[in-house]
Amino acid sequence: MKFPKDFLFGAASASYQVEGAWNEDGKGISNWDIFSKIPGKTFEGTNGDVAVDHYHRYKEDVKLMAEMGLESYRFSISWPRIIPDGDGKVNEKGIEFYNNLINECLKYGIVPFVTLYHWDLPQTLEEAGGWTNKKTIDAFAKYAEVCFRAFGDRVKHWITFNETIVFCGHGYLAGAHPPGIVNDAKKYFQATHNVFVAHAKAVSKYKSLKQYGEIGITHVFNPAFSVDDKEENIFAAKHANYYDTFWFYDPILKGEYPEYVLDQLKEHGWTPDWTNEELDLLKASADKNDFIGLNYYQPKRVMKVESTEGFEANRENSTGAPGNPSFDGVYKTVMMKDKVYTKWGWEISPEGFLDGLRMLKERYGDVKLYITENGLGDEDPIIEDVIADVPRINFIKEHLKVIKKAIQEGINLKGYYAWSVIDLLSWLNGYKKQYGFIYVDHKNNLERKKKLSFYWYKNIIETRGEEL
Repeated sequence: MKFPKDFLFGAASASYQVEGAWNEDGKGISNWDIFSKIPGKTFEGTNGDVAVDHYHRYKEDVKLMAEMGLESYRFSISWPRIIPDGDGKVNEKGIEFYNNLINECLKYGIVPFVTLYHWDLPQTLEEAGGWTNKKTIDAFAKYAEVCFRAFGDRVKHWITFNETIVFCGHGYLAGAHPPGIVNDAKKYFQATHNVFVAHAKAVSKYKSLKQYGEIGITHVFNPAFSVDDKEENIFAAKHANYYDTFWFYDPILKGEYPEYVLDQLKEHGWTPDWTNEELDLLKASADKNDFIGLNYYQPKRVMKVESTEGFEANRENSTGAPGNPSFDGVYKTVMMKDKVYTKWGWEISPEGFLDGLRMLKERYGDVKLYITENGLGDEDPIIEDVIADVPRINFIKEHLKVIKKAIQEGINLKGYYAWSVIDLLSWLNGYKKQYGFIYVDHKNNLERKKKLSFYWYKNIIETRGEEL
């Protein structure tokens, strides 16, 4: 079986992680421009001031994408580059940059797939309460409309938000992302709700403009499975799925929050401050979503937690490896002897992905899905001038195999975006590990070099994955 003709093979990036030019051409300051410069927040004090300088080298980068045969490029727009203070005047130079980038993609027949929000919030909005402030909802809706009107004639695939659970969870529970708040569950749930309302407003606006494209949201996909068949651990997995998956998908796809979580929020006093109008808006926009994007790296293996004593959230333990208790102390993630892990302790589990996709289909039916991120973070060996990232090839190959199987089972998957197109700045971990098909030499003027995976992925695209 070949992948269908309408299945898009792409790769992804995010503005803060690649662009640089943090204070050029009228761009405003983002929360990450400030947060990353607080001592101890990032590995070796790395920040996105220059990143991999995609802002000045986008033509070179897009040309490499074309050479690789990419059918689509998923990138994000920097909100403070478009509206420097988040809610005021539009910066025409920002519009010009993204027009140029979009046109450069189209010149080579690469489909632009645009994320409106990949975590870089204008700092002025952050200082006013960020996502806990309802004014941010309207500011986002205005920003989204500016982007739809400026780029919607050529961009036909839109993602509103990337990984709400991460920027809200790390921002208000783990303290590892802006605004760096630890264990404030009330603010966490308020922030997630405000994001869903902002998403619904943006979706409604997009549909009213009749631009004949599609719009959805992307969520980290981290399906939870019990470590064994003990009742308490099966319950722990159910709890994890309700809080970390269904809380994020239900309001988007069903237009309402899961009762299981709502009951507990009420009990703890964590229920967001919401209005009937907002809840009605979620309900009304549920059938307007065209797709859901899934960022899948690993599943969660969970068991009931006995005690959270002595555990402190910090940068090191917020980066995805198992071993953490849930914020509410109900379950913990664990490493298992019979599973395979990366150097960073992330489980490699294509099977977990397939099981998770089946779980989604069972709950939400035939929703259209894109894999908007999937990839391997590694230290790529350079052997006789060849960047031999064989583990990355194997990782992507095994995941594409199960995606093919999922399509054969009738799961509505329409595209695959590897993370990432090029080695980029990791938010918290600098350049410690690589993800890209294109290597960036930080010791030599950020020179771009093609990895083994570059040529391998090119062949996969050319043959539509027939040999997988």
